[in-house]
Amino acid sequence: MSKSKKQYLLEVAGALALYTVLLVFSIVTLRAIGVGSPTPLRVVIALLPMVATVFIMLAALRFFRRMDELEKRIQLDSLALAFVGTAFITFGYGFLEIVGFPHISWFAVWPLMAVLWVIGHALARRHWHSGGSGD
Repeated sequence: MSKSKKQYLLEVAGALALYTVLLVFSIVTLRAIGVGSPTPLRVVIALLPMVATVFIMLAALRFFRRMDELEKRIQLDSLALAFVGTAFITFGYGFLEIVGFPHISWFAVWPLMAVLWVIGHALARRHWHSGGSGD
């Protein structure tokens, strides 16, 4: 494993540990103060786990910047598929909600995007390692 990848995994692991602590704190605290109107305090406590996601995003950006050109192409293809696939699926499902399909939480968007990113990565890696022309 490359030094760059090890550094990335350490940064993400640390950020995920922080996320876990902040998430547990947020859930326990919000349950303790009870459900009610979205006061500024409740909003801050609810969004507290997002602090750790900033560290995850920064680690990912640093990792992408250190990639070689081929891996950057593969990641671009992967992210493009995840982006357009997520847009297509969520937009289409929005129309289905109009006709009575159940409402889906925003929490479902990231897992969908992540699954499409993994699929896109497998397809892009196969394409570029088989002599893909970029079309």
